This record gives sequence, C-alpha cells and structure tokens, in this order.
Amino acid sequence: MRKQAFPCHPTRNLAGLLFVLGAMWYAASSQNSAAVYLLLFALAAIFLVSIPHTLLNLGGLKTTAESVKPAFAGQEVALPIEIMNESRVARYGITLTLSGVPECFERVNEIPAGSAARVTLRFQAPSRGEHEIRGLCLTSAYPLGFIRAQTDLFTPQRYVVYPKPAGDPNLPIGRARSAQSRLQSEIGEGDDFAGVRAYIPGESQRHIDWKAVARGQALMTKQFTAEADSGSLYLNFATTRFSDAEDKISQLALWIIEAERARKPYGLRLPKAEIHPSLGEQHFHRCLRALALFK
Repeated sequence: MRKQAFPCHPTRNLAGLLFVLGAMWYAASSQNSAAVYLLLFALAAIFLVSIPHTLLNLGGLKTTAESVKPAFAGQEVALPIEIMNESRVARYGITLTLSGVPECFERVNEIPAGSAARVTLRFQAPSRGEHEIRGLCLTSAYPLGFIRAQTDLFTPQRYVVYPKPAGDPNLPIGRARSAQSRLQSEIGEGDDFAGVRAYIPGESQRHIDWKAVARGQALMTKQFTAEADSGSLYLNFATTRFSDAEDKISQLALWIIEAERARKPYGLRLPKAEIHPSLGEQHFHRCLRALALFK
C-alpha cells in the first residue's frame, strides 16, 4: 500500500500539559524558585524528546488487507488486516481506523520487530450493492500521548452486500404440492439428514438445531437432502407478490436461502438476466450477487 507522510496533531493531553507548564512558569517567575524552573525545563524537555519518538513509531509498518467476504444488508462486514513491522525495533500503541468511519477501529498494543499483528475491522453493512473501501489510517500517540502521528493508507477494494432476506419463507413450488407432500416436507419425512450449517438471519427457524443452542452453541440450521421427485424451481422477479422492487429482491433472497437449505435445484429470473437451476455454494453466491447488483 502506498503511504503518505506522518502528519502530527495535538491531543487533549497537550492542552493539559501546556496549562501545567504555564502555571509552573508563573510560580517560578513570581517566587524566583530555581527548583521550579528546573522541573519546568525537565518537563518541557521530555515533551520535546517525545515528538520524534511518536513520529518514528509508525516507521517500518506495512499493512495488507485481505478481501472482504460478502455480507447481507444490516449484518456485520469483516475486513481482515495484517500489520507487518519491518523495522528492527518494536512498535507500540498502534491504532488502525477505517477511513470515514472513526468508530470502526482496532488497537494493537505491541508489534515486535520483524513480526506481524492481525486485526479485523468490523462495521455495519450498508444497503445492497457494490461498495468501496477507500482507505485505512494508522495512528499512534506513543509514548506520552501529547501528539498523535498519522499515516493514510490507500486500499482500493470493492465488496458486495447482498439484499436483506425478508418475506414468505415458503418456496413458490410448495403451494402447488399436494397436502401429503407438504406434510412430509414440514415434518422432514422422505428427506435424509445432510448435516448443519450456520443460521442466516431471515430464514425460517423451523429447522434450527435447538438442542445445540441449549448446549450453548451458536445458531445452526439442519440440512436435508431433497426428495428425488421435487424437480427444479425458478425464482421469478416478475411473479413475486410485492409491488416494490426492493421487497421483491428481499423475497427472492430469502427463497434462495431456503432453496439452498432444502437442497432443491433453483434458478433465478430477473429482467434481462437469467440463471439456470443448480445447487452449491458457487451457484448460491452467484444468485445473491445478481440480486445485490440488480438495478
């Protein structure tokens, strides 16, 4: 990453230090006290010596940002960052901030010489679509906290936010099945248990592994192998019951999650775009990406 120079900014601690130095100078001059003068000059010298240490504390640091995994709107986006210390001395009190989001930061107390520290910046996913991470910012007020050195890191990276799943969790084809087929689908008869996966907010809670939750584990969803005669399913933007486009997209996102959970081959029909029925993680993300970028 290309880095800029290290500008310095005063902190609130500097204002307190200047007040103390001013009070000491007034006391020393009014009382003509050599001891107070000595203490005043010692504190001022310590402050001046700390300035180059603060600037040098950011030297030799190199950051590498990993790719951001897609997230659903309203969820948390995770940006893994590695901070490498290529200098011969340790670096202390390093803060990494996401540019434009001051509340999104992580602090590293120490990075030994020749070592790396891994941090993860987490922030709220914005609305669906493709977004850009403009840059990062490294700051340090080490050792005394009177001034803060800063360097901006340019990290051009784009990531995709999937639409928030919402609507009716029942797949469209479920309305055309016989009552017996619906009953078997509800109670899981005729399906083989295929394992569990992480629960995705917005999908049906009917298949949550509540026993695992009772043991203190995270929310997991049971997966079943679909019936052989279930056929393929097309999720059509035009036939959803909503009138608002965003509501249609949220409904399609929920159906994609439910179809993948049920291991039922599904396709996606959008205006001017069509994805043929399939299954699997690659197909799952392809369909959700198409919804995220739909205009």
